Amino acid sequence: MVSLGPGDPSLVTLKALDTLKAVDAICIPTKSGDRSFTKSLSYRIVEELASRYSLKARRVPIYAPMNYREEDWREQAKEIADCLDRYGETAFVTLGDAAIYSSVYYLLDIFERDYPELYEKCEVIAGVTSFSQASAKVKKPLCLGESALSIEPLPLRETQRSRVYMRPWVGMPTESIPESGELYRFENLDGEREKILLGRGDEIDSYMTLFIDFCRKREE
Repeated sequence: MVSLGPGDPSLVTLKALDTLKAVDAICIPTKSGDRSFTKSLSYRIVEELASRYSLKARRVPIYAPMNYREEDWREQAKEIADCLDRYGETAFVTLGDAAIYSSVYYLLDIFERDYPELYEKCEVIAGVTSFSQASAKVKKPLCLGESALSIEPLPLRETQRSRVYMRPWVGMPTESIPESGELYRFENLDGEREKILLGRGDEIDSYMTLFIDFCRKREE
């Protein structure tokens, strides 16, 4: 599951690019019923990367109507699974970052339930978000010092929330960190001393620690 960033091919991460170079097929979502790529920004990004870096992978259209229906995601998951059987190692691309309002996690839920062996082999590759790029364009920080960032779906309504807690101090007790969903603790991400733990732990050992309280799935 490869995040492509907000639109500029130059903002695709090196890890994403290395993955697209290595796979046998790239599944690209399209809203067009005829499975053409005429209106697909994802396709334009992939083709620009292909021209720059000689991507050899077969491009496979995945019909992805914006209906938010279980049957549509099941069909997409089946097409991706079929692509794996037919061509080999496969990437499914998504705009922005997969963690932010992407269909990736609907698909992964279906993979976990219907294709558990494939699910265990899946990897999600993070990307640059549209709001990170928007912030950079106008040279304005999204959060600085003690300020906070809130991401709200439109139209505004009361909804479940995931919360990120950052910038702790070493030795800080964690008992005051609220938990309403599923709380994870991340220390030294991608470093030699990386730790990913379920729960808050007792106190902060490293400044490079963050917590994410993931909202629970609707069916829970």
